[in-house]
Amino acid sequence: MLPLGEAGGIDLSIDGADEVDPELNLVKGRGGSLLREKMIEGSGGRFVVIVDESKLVPRLGCTGAVPVEVVPFGCDHTLGLVRKVFDGLPGFSARLRTVASKDGEGKEEMFVTDNGNYIVEMFFEDGIRGDLNEISDRLLRITGVVEHGMFLGMATSVVVAKKDGTVALLHKKK
Repeated sequence: MLPLGEAGGIDLSIDGADEVDPELNLVKGRGGSLLREKMIEGSGGRFVVIVDESKLVPRLGCTGAVPVEVVPFGCDHTLGLVRKVFDGLPGFSARLRTVASKDGEGKEEMFVTDNGNYIVEMFFEDGIRGDLNEISDRLLRITGVVEHGMFLGMATSVVVAKKDGTVALLHKKK
């Protein structure tokens, strides 16, 4: 494997997704690698997503957290600024992701990404409503936010494995 800048671009990337909306926008990164995934999948030609039909949603944010990667310094302040983006939205909540401590004493500690950052988890009672690009821009303008898990307009095709054993192929609308 070559480091990402030495390969001269990536012709095709293939990955899964946590959610796929009708416009082939995605939520990715619930495992915590959203920045690296976005860097790879945004660095080249085609991006094909493979999911089962349970990942198809009417709106992003319907089935779980939409992750936002933030720097550790001032993370509580950054969390507050993320909350302000959705101030007054019924059914919205956000929190810093924690995991069970490795010391075995039942304590919680911050979840740390591959890049040493933290994750803010945004939850929406009925998914994200509104202009996703505008919401993306507002989040990315917050000092302390590194990246978010909305992959907007990036997927060129989505392969969907259906419960009946068939496969559907969805293509990005031109």
